[in-house]
Amino acid sequence: MNESDWSRLQALLDAEDGPLLPALRRDFPGLAFVRCDASDMAASRPFRVTPTADVYLIDGRDHCVSLTSDLGAATGVLIALRERS
Repeated sequence: MNESDWSRLQALLDAEDGPLLPALRRDFPGLAFVRCDASDMAASRPFRVTPTADVYLIDGRDHCVSLTSDLGAATGVLIALRERS
């Protein structure tokens, strides 16, 4: 993943006009996408924050999956949705 990929991905996150994960998986076939509740990630620092979600990068290159802040190491994206008020 690079900055251009991130910009495209962020535009989809910001648009939020329909089912998000299918659109992301369609537009980024080489990346894994996971969704969870923001409370599940409370102890972790997000890569980026959007109006509706905290976004984390996943590094799955090694045997164990981990969070990363390195776009070049990202093999996936975790979207932690916040409850709307």
